[in-house]
Amino acid sequence: MTQDDNQGAQPPQEPPKRGSMRFQDDSTQARQPSLAEQRARQQALAEQERQEVLDAEAARAAEKKSSTKKKLLIGTGVTVGLVGLVATFYTVAKPENVTAVCADKNDIVSDDRNCDEEYVRSNGGYVSGGFLFLPIGMGGGSYRYNYGGTGAIGQRVSGGSYTAPSNANVSTKSGKSVQRGGFGISGKSGTSGGTGKSGGS
Repeated sequence: MTQDDNQGAQPPQEPPKRGSMRFQDDSTQARQPSLAEQRARQQALAEQERQEVLDAEAARAAEKKSSTKKKLLIGTGVTVGLVGLVATFYTVAKPENVTAVCADKNDIVSDDRNCDEEYVRSNGGYVSGGFLFLPIGMGGGSYRYNYGGTGAIGQRVSGGSYTAPSNANVSTKSGKSVQRGGFGISGKSGTSGGTGKSGGS
């Protein structure tokens, strides 16, 4: 037997496949991307940029919506506050109407002229401590206005108060103005029972 026979038959080696690479050394340069690969990369980059722009616009829109909502809430609060202020203004600016009756020191309703400062002074009377005093010959006694009370002359006054309301138009039954009110300031010529002047103007 020969040596070749001892080693046996060796299968023939297959030729390397076309385009395959068995090894790559350091001197090998990278293959340039094909035109299709370049287009795909450009499309991917463009899509990424477009998505970033859309995300930024969505963030701006959300921020604008939030800002608009805050402004709307603030505007609503201001509107409600202004409505309340205007309502208060009209409540104060529109004084109530109160009728005053003249009463003596015993709370008996008297003629309105006895609480008229001009009438009292012209007939020898005087004003002091919120009361109007007439001499005896002119009906003698002290008088003052009762605000909101009722009663006929000679009867005891019913209800009301001797303190003038701070914001009211006060007039007598005959229509004579005693006090003009408005804006919380009383432009009165008569007063409440205890301090200041009393009587009509």
